[in-house]
Amino acid sequence: MKNRFAKTIDINSDLGESFGAWRMGDDAALLAIVSSANIACGFHGGDPDIMRGTVALAVQHDVAIGAHVSLPDLQGFGRREMAVTPNEAYALTLYQIGALHGFTQAAGTRLRHVKPHGALYNMAARDAKLAAAIARAVHDFDPSLRLFGLANSAMVEAGTAVGLPVAAEAFADRRYRADGSLQPRREPDAVIQESDEAIAQAMAMVREGQVRAVDGSVIALQADTLCVHGDGTHAVAFARQLRAALEAADIGIQAPHATESRA
Repeated sequence: MKNRFAKTIDINSDLGESFGAWRMGDDAALLAIVSSANIACGFHGGDPDIMRGTVALAVQHDVAIGAHVSLPDLQGFGRREMAVTPNEAYALTLYQIGALHGFTQAAGTRLRHVKPHGALYNMAARDAKLAAAIARAVHDFDPSLRLFGLANSAMVEAGTAVGLPVAAEAFADRRYRADGSLQPRREPDAVIQESDEAIAQAMAMVREGQVRAVDGSVIALQADTLCVHGDGTHAVAFARQLRAALEAADIGIQAPHATESRA
């Protein structure tokens, strides 16, 4: 079927999520495949040494760097909801962007985007006030930063409202509810385990602008970036398969174009 949407797509991955002596994922291998890296900023994973090393690897592979901001929940890996106010969300977002910015500046590169993580991501997808606070924090730090958010969600709307460039995100390996939200991980079968099924879902989103929800309904969405999770057992193999399938369909892999930074 002819690609009616973008001729290129970004592939992003959540990286730098190791902490101290504990290791998660194969960041070096994924950075040879993806076009954008969302680097943990110490609240759900990552530490100063991991942040510095992941930035260096991203620079080596010419991958766009983004701050992966989270609720302050190392033990729960940022996947447990917390009752944060919009003011708290603003502050924790700004704090984490600033931390990663220090490492990018020292490495002679720059931040390109911001993506909330885990519970914060899902909360902001449905809560307009929380989404607006995160978007304001990103804008106040640097209005050229691109805000990544779930396609058709409050996060994308909030970014657009304050004048940020945005990237509507879709997930190859997550199931969707009929309202366009992601099926929560606590529910059975929320993560697609079969690579062929996940790739077929990704191709439908990129080429046809739609995804089938768990109730069988079809949701319209236009994705600017596809997320591949870096913490799965087969993450690297799946990322390679996904990239190969996209390229075989004549879809280029490219990070969203950068805009001029003031930071």
